[in-house]
Amino acid sequence: MVTAIVFVAADVAQIPEAAAAIADIDDVTEVYSVTGEIDLVAMVRVRELEDVARVVTERIDKVPGVLSTETHVAFRTYSRHDLEQAFSIGL
Repeated sequence: MVTAIVFVAADVAQIPEAAAAIADIDDVTEVYSVTGEIDLVAMVRVRELEDVARVVTERIDKVPGVLSTETHVAFRTYSRHDLEQAFSIGL
């Protein structure tokens, strides 16, 4: 499984609509409205690295209101949830 974090700059007047449209895209698991230099963060989870390009360039970039994207591919996942499961002794 490949996880990509996609930073989305959007037209301020269209952020809610763009976020909802991005959230409806297959392989997008979450969309967050955030503060800072970007407007939205989309989490993309796909089977193959090539699928990241398809989702971002053919789907997210085409959403009305999306001005630009910046994509980061995760090498590894570290989360409290994963660590708790790995070290759980079943108590």
